[in-house]
Amino acid sequence: MRKALLSAVSLAALAAPAAAQVSDDLVKIGILNDQSGVYADFGGKYSFEAALMAVEDYGGSVLGKKVEVVTADHQNKADIASNIARQWYDTEQVDAIMELTTSSVALAVQALSQEKKKITITTGAATTELTGKQCSPYGFHWAYDTHALAIGTGGALVEQGGDSWYFLTADYAFGYSLEENTGAVVKEKGGQVLGAVRHPLSTTDFSSFLLQAQASGAKVIGLANAGLDTQNAIKQAGEFGIVQGGQRLAALLFTLAEVHGLGVESAQGLTLTESFYWNRNEESAEFGKRFMERTGAMPNMIHAGTYSAVLSYLKAVEAAGSDETEAVSAKLHELPVEDVFAKGGKVAPNGRMISDVYLLEVKKPGESDVPWDYYNVLATIPGDQAYLDPAQSGCPLVTN
Repeated sequence: MRKALLSAVSLAALAAPAAAQVSDDLVKIGILNDQSGVYADFGGKYSFEAALMAVEDYGGSVLGKKVEVVTADHQNKADIASNIARQWYDTEQVDAIMELTTSSVALAVQALSQEKKKITITTGAATTELTGKQCSPYGFHWAYDTHALAIGTGGALVEQGGDSWYFLTADYAFGYSLEENTGAVVKEKGGQVLGAVRHPLSTTDFSSFLLQAQASGAKVIGLANAGLDTQNAIKQAGEFGIVQGGQRLAALLFTLAEVHGLGVESAQGLTLTESFYWNRNEESAEFGKRFMERTGAMPNMIHAGTYSAVLSYLKAVEAAGSDETEAVSAKLHELPVEDVFAKGGKVAPNGRMISDVYLLEVKKPGESDVPWDYYNVLATIPGDQAYLDPAQSGCPLVTN
């Protein structure tokens, strides 16, 4: 009788669904980014608010457990970011880290997270190395990357006659990647790269760099930088009369936040690429208005991408029935991405989330009566065209 009872219990246990497992009875997400430097508006506190919105929209809990979001400023320094991430993992029970503006930071934190078997979802950094040679089985890249920017902005300007380029490049991993990717697109389309000059992150004086670019005679000066660096370069280019002299500026990573900071008068006519625009349709406009009510600003692709990343992570935890890294990572690769940021998004084996990006042009002053409505949408670039074929990325996770 006892043996039969034990057998019955065992069969019942096998037949019952596995109980949900959440470590520490809490799902904890860290938003790690620049909150005081050149990328503070690019991501910063606004990305933290986007993450909070995603948690609230999901209901505040997953698998019956509370979801908490913490944040910190990495000051654009990889060592500081790594120390924060290590503390979060070792003593504060953080399950996943997201945003990670600045490519050097993102690469360092993704490498540490692989060692710790923790998930990262990068929305703020751009380098394709995150899903290339330095990819991780637990690393994901949302929102955009340097290849998509190169295909969008770089490709469009060459087709418009800008077939000679000179790059003004931020002197770290992101700038190198953006210059390399854009230069490759320029050459593929029959153009030529005449040279490049590199500037320190957060420099305030672009005069010598702009004079070199001006002297090159290139039709297009590619600004392979971002945030306040791009704003300052554009302002100082105006002082040197570079555009008036017949050269074009290509803002290779420029978002709504920087357009607003620079002002439409100075930014008008710029061609740029983003993977989200708040006034593109009714759903994105509704999200934008909710975001504006919380922050006083409209979201760019980093903010909307962070919202999507947090939402997708929570959906993956729910689907996995656990916050265990291997299980959640598998579900992130498996589940489609359907939200205000992406429609029909899919995660490639190397962790690259593939969705549409948009070629945009900054409107002239007076073209819109709606605050923050700064863009004309010139074209939609399908994700499969915008992002590097994962099989060619160099990521060892990809099997041919």
